[in-house]
Amino acid sequence: MSWRILATLTTTVLVYVFTNDFTIAIEVGGLEAIVKLLFYYFHERVWSTVKWGVED
Repeated sequence: MSWRILATLTTTVLVYVFTNDFTIAIEVGGLEAIVKLLFYYFHERVWSTVKWGVED
């Protein structure tokens, strides 16, 4: 969890540095957190269906 916070903060700061717009930086940081959460969820769902390498 602390890594996720640090990563989102880094994204937000970088967007602010490049755009000099705090609103855009916050929006991109929030969007980044949501998108990565969704990607993580679906990534785990796909991997849970993989059977090779698992012993019963």
